[in-house]
Amino acid sequence: MSETDELDEIRQEKMEELQEAESGDSSGSASEAAPSEPIHIEDAGHLQEVAETYDVVLADFYADWCGPCKMIEPIVKELAAETDAAVAKVDVDRLQQLAAQYQVQGVPTLMLFADGEMAKRMTGARQKPALEQLIQQHT
Repeated sequence: MSETDELDEIRQEKMEELQEAESGDSSGSASEAAPSEPIHIEDAGHLQEVAETYDVVLADFYADWCGPCKMIEPIVKELAAETDAAVAKVDVDRLQQLAAQYQVQGVPTLMLFADGEMAKRMTGARQKPALEQLIQQHT
């Protein structure tokens, strides 16, 4: 699958998520229900949009070659499915400027955004209970 095909697939998934959230939320609430799958970030504007759309966002800055990143990937997916937080995945190799903007110097780096603002930053792999507790503190 080419990078263009992957981007088109991601865009389609995002559009479907937004349409589902739009049709399911008629309360006029400012935030949407978090998707049950991680959101793959496309650029800096996309990360900002995700952080502003959902009350709580756990952003996983990762690299495909990173062992600890691969270790926490299943945990991150589970958190997306099991918690009220949205989970964003940021590929630091593909989005180097975004990683630099957020001063990511090691991977994995996890950032928790609450109400559109960064509330917590952690570098290194974390266990699921610690991440669940962090999310609970901000929901």
